Amino acid sequence: MKLIKKILLALLLVFVVAQFFGPEKNLGNLSSIEPFLAETNPPEDVKLILKETCYDCHSDVTRYPWYNNITPVNYWLNDHVKDGKKHFNMSNWEGSSVKRKDHKFEELIEMVEEKEMPLESYTWTHSEAKLSDNQIKSVVDWAKNVRMMYALEPKPE
Repeated sequence: MKLIKKILLALLLVFVVAQFFGPEKNLGNLSSIEPFLAETNPPEDVKLILKETCYDCHSDVTRYPWYNNITPVNYWLNDHVKDGKKHFNMSNWEGSSVKRKDHKFEELIEMVEEKEMPLESYTWTHSEAKLSDNQIKSVVDWAKNVRMMYALEPKPE
């Protein structure tokens, strides 16, 4: 019994000490998203959807929930944000080629239509991020229009 108490006490101590450490937060500026919004020109309803559903993981601007202050949850969330930005980052839009941007929108359409985005684990705590069929249609229609715009752009020779 004493051994179990010592092990539990050691685990508690490790957990408490771990709370003083955490990953760097993704606290960029909303202005980093402006070039993306200016270029893709989403309608107001889609802008709101992007803000409520996409910015946290797909831009340099993340709104962190209270439970992000708990280690190891903060590392798990940080990994989600890094992975999301790796696949689609609205804050790093300007330097990308038209071909890459078009491909990102192709993926966006597929992921939203198939309801793979937003992630189910995200909507557990962000119920406002659950997209209705009308919202999905709005996002997909906008994304298809953006792809048409990219298709009309002259290709470098």
